[in-house]
This record gives sequence, structure tokens and C-alpha cells, in this order.
Amino acid sequence: MMSYFEPNDSIYEKNRGSIKETLETIAGRYIGANPAHPFVFRLFSKEGFPRLHDYRYEMDLTKKWPHIPHGSLIYAWAKLWSDSETELNLGAACLGPVKVYVNGEKVFASNISDEMAPERKNPFRASVKKGWNQFVLQFEKTANGCGAIFGTGSYKNFPLHFISPTPEREGREGWLYTEPTLVEADELLAQGLSGASSLVRWYPKQAWNQPELDKGCFARIFGPEAGRAAYAWTKVRSLLPGQRDIQLRGTHAGSVTVYLDGVQVCSAQGTGVFSVELPLIFGEHDLVVRSECPASGGEEWGFTLGAQEEKISLLPPIHVQGLEDAWLYLGSFQPGMEPALEELTKLNKVHANGGDGAYWRADLPHTWIRPYLENALFGKWNYPLGVTLYGLLGTGAAIGRQDYIDYVLRHVDQSASYDEYSLWDGKQFGAAGVNNQLALIDSLDDCGSFGATMLAALEHGAIDGADLVAARIARYISGVQDRRPDGALYRVRGSVDFMKDTLWCDDLYMSVPFLCRYAMLTGDQAYLDDAVRQLLLYKQYLYMPEQQLMSHVYDFKTDRQTEVAWGRGNGWVLFSLAELLTVLTVDHSQRGELLGFYQSLCGGYLRLQGVNGLWHQVLTDPSSYEETSCSSMFIYAFARGIRNNWLAEPAPYAEAVVKGWEGLTRISIDKYGNVYGVCRGSGYSFSARYYRDELSWLLNDTHGIGIVMLAGVEAAKLQDHMARREISQAFG
Repeated sequence: MMSYFEPNDSIYEKNRGSIKETLETIAGRYIGANPAHPFVFRLFSKEGFPRLHDYRYEMDLTKKWPHIPHGSLIYAWAKLWSDSETELNLGAACLGPVKVYVNGEKVFASNISDEMAPERKNPFRASVKKGWNQFVLQFEKTANGCGAIFGTGSYKNFPLHFISPTPEREGREGWLYTEPTLVEADELLAQGLSGASSLVRWYPKQAWNQPELDKGCFARIFGPEAGRAAYAWTKVRSLLPGQRDIQLRGTHAGSVTVYLDGVQVCSAQGTGVFSVELPLIFGEHDLVVRSECPASGGEEWGFTLGAQEEKISLLPPIHVQGLEDAWLYLGSFQPGMEPALEELTKLNKVHANGGDGAYWRADLPHTWIRPYLENALFGKWNYPLGVTLYGLLGTGAAIGRQDYIDYVLRHVDQSASYDEYSLWDGKQFGAAGVNNQLALIDSLDDCGSFGATMLAALEHGAIDGADLVAARIARYISGVQDRRPDGALYRVRGSVDFMKDTLWCDDLYMSVPFLCRYAMLTGDQAYLDDAVRQLLLYKQYLYMPEQQLMSHVYDFKTDRQTEVAWGRGNGWVLFSLAELLTVLTVDHSQRGELLGFYQSLCGGYLRLQGVNGLWHQVLTDPSSYEETSCSSMFIYAFARGIRNNWLAEPAPYAEAVVKGWEGLTRISIDKYGNVYGVCRGSGYSFSARYYRDELSWLLNDTHGIGIVMLAGVEAAKLQDHMARREISQAFG
């Protein structure tokens, strides 16, 4: 028997087939490896480099320094964290000669062809170490330009947030850059990588000058805006026991009103000194100051406020990387447009202000507070995670583990609740710091899978923003995603040219489950009818009746199927078909056709189950590796079909489920809950060798973890179903 590890290390050897214990081990490992960390908040200066939608930084230095002498050099410098030693896909479009250094080593140098084609994204790879990595880019000014568009080569999976590298700007997102210089790279790398370097001066500006400091906090941040209001927010912490009346003192220019935990405690008009008496108990409290700019619109608009007692202190209201001040600032607002006080401190809200919208800022030049996703998986929105979380949700419901359900709800809520913010963030700064795929939906991968899991999670608890996100996804699938003249969803664009104008069986999972669930949520039959239509259209394009299998892709450029039966692609079809049949009423006019399609596919897959109970990466090629995700989907769909009487002769399928689940626990799941043998994300080919030899498997890949759990859930339900049926038959 082939195994991905020593047979004695299998989960089967530890629990001898207990599905519940296996599911708990897999779920526990995944949650333990991906704790529920929140987003990271960082300072960001709008005077730095903006981003394009693909998360590359637009480093056009002629916009920073319009009169750069030819032959001058300009440098950009940042650091990047990596959780492990790895190799990154990067890309640079050259606006002139460009060199890229990572940790002092040159990893890219443009050639004359690159420099003459600024529209071309030149891909390259660079090794990074675990921890912080220093990136330095050298640009030379020529008559053609100066700079580059630089960043990630895989923005959907790895958007890459670069961090300011000097202690003076510690924690801020973005790059530093120099004035034009003649200092060569060797000298700079050896001596000048310091914010205090005498070789070069680094920008953007990091602090106010004295005249700006004299204006007052609101005036220097928002400008003199007569009649408009702004807010400041901090935490006041008392380390004194019991309740004490504490006094804060300060100055103000413009009226001020002070709120403690949402209750007004002080107000003052005009300009002068003021004091605030706070009834504090031990702990931290929200302190909000509202101010209105004087009617004259004078530049002296702001306040100061501080504690006098040793055990009373002001703290930042949230942890913001790079923030030394205790206050955050919000504004400014036209009269009548101010948000309700209880809405102010909701960090996923952008507030209408009669302009571009208002979000929290720092008392620094052109500096905003922004959330960033810096977890590998938790809080991320993508299609494989939609599958993983669906598996966790189903497992939690099946075995009574509310903690699994709560974990899923927290993950989904962290994404969905920031949807409106992320759309605003992307518009303001070029690319959103969170929800990078959801914020810029341009494919079914970006929305359908995770969206379906979000709708499933709503059955277990509330999710902030889910209704708006679901409606946006529905609009995309129904009205934006490209379709053939017959209505079939397909891919007009591709990451490379040969992927254009193709139809993939994977996309049934990216559309059908969401359409089914959205129809159930809204009661709109049109979405369910579209799900039915997609399955039948995909059957027309991809079904290979002589084999009872699906081709992975139909290529409209050559007007033919690829005729390769890739395992997971076929798994998505049967899985999606099982999801649709579960909700389709028995009197639906096309249910019979769909049921016949399901039965035909099941017959084709049943014949190809391997001797160890698993199916192969290329279903028709036993020399290809035993692949975990497709095996799990066939187990899932067989078991569900038996329970729902979709199969005329269920016995061989029940045997296949038992054999398949045992194969997974012997071959693909070790005693620690690690999942092996899941094919990596794919491209497509007309050659089966591509799938067999180039699409290798990954450990704990999110394409497979959730599906394995769902297979276990359905196998357990089938056990209970068969036991009840035997009892029923025994007692007549």
C-alpha cells in the first residue's frame, strides 16, 4: 500500500476508524496552526508610492522629483517579513534602468529591452529568509524616465505589504525613497541603510515642522475648515483601585465636547484652557473629543489634553504599528453629516463627510490608519479557504463542536464586516489592505466558493455585512462574469494568454453552491434556475460519455475539450451536483436529467476507484499519485446519494465510501491531523502528463482539508443511516 508517511504514523493506526476522532484531529491541527488573529493596523503616508490594482507599487520618481538630472540615481528601500525561508514571485515594469537588491544581493537588473517596454511586467524570483528582509531598488534617470512598477507577481495569493525599514518610521507601511544622488549602490548598501545616513536623505516626510505644530492638531491634519467638526479618540487608563474622580487639563482652539464611554462629561467654547473631571474605575475607558472649527476658519484649531496623576495615562485606542501618539483623529464633517457617537469607534466603518469619506488618521503629515491582513490564512478571503471553512462548519455541526462553528463565524465576519471599508480603502490608496480578492472581484474564484460558505455560516449566527457582500456576489455572477451566448459562465481573461477563452469544470463549484444558497436566502428562483442551467451547459461542453467522465477544460480558441480527466476537476462537478440535487425540489422539470447525469458520473468514478480506496490525480492513469481532494469529493457525493436514494443500486457505492474513507485515514491523514496528497492549484493542459508530473501535491493545502472533513461527515451520516435502516428492517 502506497502511503505519504510511515504507515504507523497514520490516523488509522491511532483511532482504528473513529470518524469523530479523525475529524477532531484534523480540525484541531488546522485551528491550532491558524489562530484567530485580527487584522494589523499600520500607519500609511499618502506621500509614499501608490499601488495599482495588482498590488505593485507605482514608483514613478519623475512625479516625486520632476527635474531629475539625467544620470542621477534614486533609491527606494523597504523591508518585508517572511514566516519562512522561501522564494517569492516578483515583477517589475521598468521606467528606466532598474536594479533590485534583496538582503544585499542583486536579484534583478533590467536590460535595454526591459527599459524600452515600460508596459511590460518582467517576472523574476527572489529568495527570502525567515524574518525581516531588506529590499533596495536603484533607479537611474534617463530621457525615457526613472523608476519602476514593482511588487508581487501573485497579487491574489500574496499581495505583499512592504514596511518602512527605519526605527524612526517603525511599523509604517510603504517605501522610503531618496532625492536624486550620485551615490552608487555598493556604497549605499555598505554605509547608507540608515534613516540618519549622511549619504542620502530619505522621504516621505515623517514629522511636522514647527509652524505646522503651532497650528493645532485639527488645523494641521484637516486644514482650516470653518463650521466643520472633527473628532479625536484615545483610551484613558486608571490603575487606581475603586472609582476616583480624576481631572485632565488642556487647551483648546475651537469649541470642544468631551465624552467618556459615550457620555458627555465636559464642553467648552471659544479658545482657552479647560479641565475635564472623569469618574474613573480601574481599567481602560474610551475618551472622545469633538471639536468644531471656528467660524472664522482660523488655522488655530485643535486641543491638548493630559493627565496629571501618575497612575492615570492616555493610550492609543487600538494598537497601531508605528503610532507613538495616544490619539487618533477623524474628520472633517459638514454640519449635519456627523456620525452617531456609537458608530465612531467601529473600525470597519467609513463615515460620510460630504467628500471622499472619513476614516481614522494620525497626527502626522498625510498619514492614515489602515488595516492589513498579515495572517497566512485566518481572515483571508479566497476560494480554497471557502472550502476549508465549509468543512470546519460541517464538522462542528455534525459532531457538536460549537468552537469550530464559532471559529468559522469569526473568520467570515472578519472578512465580510470589512467589505465596505475595503472598497473605500482600495479606491483611496490603489489597492485594499484587506480582502484583496473580495474588494476587486474579477473572476468566479474571487467570490463563489467563499460566498457560499458565508451563506452556510449564516445558518449558525449573524455576520456583519453578509447581506451586502452576498448581494454584490450575486450581481457579479449574474450580471458581470463573462458568459457564452448560451449563458455558460466562462473565462475570457487569463493570467497568461493561453488561458483566455476557456471553460473549466472547477467553476461549477465557484458558482453553483452560491447560486443555490442565494436562491434559498432570497426566495428568488432565478438563481436556482441558473445553477441548473450551468450544470447542464457544462455537461454539454465537458462530458465524455464513453468514459462517463468530465474533461477538465473546454478551450474555445481551438473549439475542443482537453479530454483529460483531472481528479479534482471531476470532484468539483460531482460535489456541486450533489449540492444542487440536495435543494432541488422533486417536481423541478430538469431534476430527472440532473439525476441521470449524477448517476452516470458516479458509475464512471466507481469503476476507477483504486485498490487502496483512493482515486488518482489523473483518473484514468493509475501511475499518477493517489489524490486526496478528489477522493474526498467522490466519497462525499456517493454517501449523500445513498442517503437521499439517488442511486438505484447503492450497495457498491456504500462499499466504495467505506473503502475510500479507510484509504484516506491510512494513506492521506497522519496522527497529527496533517493532510497529504492534495494537488496544488492548477493550470490546464491538453497533456495528461502535465497533471501527472507537474501538478504535484502539497501538505495541508486548503484545497483539500475542508473536503476531507466533509467526506468524514458524510461517511459518518451514512453509517448512522445504514444502522437505522438495518434496525428498521429487523423490526419490520
